[in-house]
Amino acid sequence: MDAPFDLNSLPTGVSMSLSPLVSRVLAPNPSPFTFTGTQSYLVGTTEIAVIDPGPADPAHLEALEAAIAGRPVTAILCTHTHRDHSPAARPLAEATGAPIIGCAPLTLDDDGPRADAAFDPHYAPDHVLADGDTVQGTGWTLQAVATPGHTSNHLCFALVEEQALFTGDHIMGWSTTVVSPPDGDMADYMRSMQRLIDRDDVVYYPAHGEPVDKPQRLARSMMGHRRHREGQIVRHLQTIGSSAIPDMVAEMYKGVDPRLHPAAGRSVLAHLIDLRARGLAREQDGQWEAIAA
Repeated sequence: MDAPFDLNSLPTGVSMSLSPLVSRVLAPNPSPFTFTGTQSYLVGTTEIAVIDPGPADPAHLEALEAAIAGRPVTAILCTHTHRDHSPAARPLAEATGAPIIGCAPLTLDDDGPRADAAFDPHYAPDHVLADGDTVQGTGWTLQAVATPGHTSNHLCFALVEEQALFTGDHIMGWSTTVVSPPDGDMADYMRSMQRLIDRDDVVYYPAHGEPVDKPQRLARSMMGHRRHREGQIVRHLQTIGSSAIPDMVAEMYKGVDPRLHPAAGRSVLAHLIDLRARGLAREQDGQWEAIAA
């Protein structure tokens, strides 16, 4: 029996109903970067799809199997392959016989300090979804929406019957998204955000944070935030003349939990790389400076 959804009480390991077709199970992996934890979503009533099965935590896998309650699982879908999203896919597939479907596999070596989750090197999908591809079960249709930016392989999944969008980490319900080079790309992220603004979804179900019932408003706000941040970076460089990323983070992220500063630095780097590609900034030996437009 699904429990009622209550944002003020977020127990892990409990199936919580969000809509006639959607429920979720919260994984026990809270952190400064995952908020209350990764939310795995179950779609359907008689046949189930599982979106973002989460970390391969035995208690979480047990909770997912309890929520599935013996019903056939049509597909296990992953929005991307950070380790708080996809590692449970394989053991859940072995337990249910369901195929792993969704984003393409991707692993990268680090090129600097990372604060977002590392990539899952063991993710091996049975089928990769391209933009617009669909997966269907009794009473539901999920359509892949390519949203590169947070990672190059990121997909959102649209639940056609409820005009809902499972946004993974592209849009979260509690914080902005880390865009971390070399795989994270700010230009791609902004294009993907505009794509969501142009859609007619009525609710977002993010992997972290509460459902978003005014989705286009939030997406526009997040795009505005990124443009504001870019403006801050340009003004900083124009004022200082030459600056390193840690100095920019210290100035622009005052009052932010210092544990989040490495992640902020990655997003600042993503902005700088985009500015460089547009001929508005240059870098030498870790020092960045603005180029007059």
